[in-house]
Amino acid sequence: MKYAVGVEYRGSAYCGWQRQPHCDSVQQNLEQALSFVADHAIELVCAGRTDSGVHAVEQVAHFNSMSKRSERAWLMGANCRLPRDIRIKWVVPVSDDFHARFGAQARAYRYLILNNTVPSALFHDLSAWEFRDLDHHKMHECAQILLGEHDFSSFRAVGCQAKSASRNVQDISVSRRGELVMLDIRANAFLYHMVRNIAGSLISIGRGEHDIDWFIGLLDARDRNLAPATAPAAGLYFVHASYEAQFKLPIGDKKPVLF
Repeated sequence: MKYAVGVEYRGSAYCGWQRQPHCDSVQQNLEQALSFVADHAIELVCAGRTDSGVHAVEQVAHFNSMSKRSERAWLMGANCRLPRDIRIKWVVPVSDDFHARFGAQARAYRYLILNNTVPSALFHDLSAWEFRDLDHHKMHECAQILLGEHDFSSFRAVGCQAKSASRNVQDISVSRRGELVMLDIRANAFLYHMVRNIAGSLISIGRGEHDIDWFIGLLDARDRNLAPATAPAAGLYFVHASYEAQFKLPIGDKKPVLF
């Protein structure tokens, strides 16, 4: 049987999604918990691997198992063995042609910026912090330049291994809710550090350091060296991935307040 899972995690304590021999990862913890329930080794494939310190509202992954367990048994059994900052939200059987990574039609991220003169003691590892006033209207206006298919080399990290820098941004917005400035972006796929690099550039726009003409020139230049610093990992959340309706995944049925 093949199963799909929806996973929520706070990434602050982990070196990212991907299993690594030298540090604690989200994937490692999930595989260990699911392997205990299955009584054999489980290997997960996810929709989008997140970096160290990055969070997920509803990461999607799949695994295969020869063991017959109910959805409730997978869910409750695995969650009982997971640390409290990782939780499986749902488990559903899927057909053999489902693939969490290659079957994803789009992925959505949210970047949170606490815009206050004083950093938060409670949420310092759950958001970026900017003490200067941000003009989210100008940030939103500039962000619309990124809609559609472009070469995003200016927002691509040096270590990115993607063969092409071309990506299609389907939706992007910047809004404010009190002290929180939120960047929401959905695309067919993302380059390494793409969202955090876009966030860093839009923050400089919000501060008044640059204007829309500079942002257009930055995109056209296809040169990462011309862009501001990468925004901190703490503000980034993998929100969800989208799949064909035939798979009937319960994505988005229950979302946290901020999402």
